[in-house]
Amino acid sequence: MASKIKRPGPKQRTGAFGEEVTVRYVTERGDEILDRNWRIREGEIDVISLSADGIFHFIEVKTRSSLAFGHPFEAINRDKANRMQRLALGWLATHGCLGCEFSIDVVAVVIATDGTHNLEYRGGVL
Repeated sequence: MASKIKRPGPKQRTGAFGEEVTVRYVTERGDEILDRNWRIREGEIDVISLSADGIFHFIEVKTRSSLAFGHPFEAINRDKANRMQRLALGWLATHGCLGCEFSIDVVAVVIATDGTHNLEYRGGVL
């Protein structure tokens, strides 16, 4: 019996693209990528990096192929921001880093129809 392999759909490919360009962006600014798609029961952190000045960055990436349903930043509401903070504290706790300085950051990636993209980074949203 052959097993089915689930291929990523358009939404997953769009999200993966946004995460890739975000990783490239933070790496080029000098951050070290510590984790990607870190998951616990409560949710997932897209990208975790450590900046040259020793600050942990917990990065939520929102990618859209159009603004028809709003800007990607509009997807971050109070509940999502609070969840991100709990997830960040969970990561810090499991890695022996409670008390370390950290930042909750959000990245919006908008992909144009011609394949180009625009990345907007907002650090310290919480």
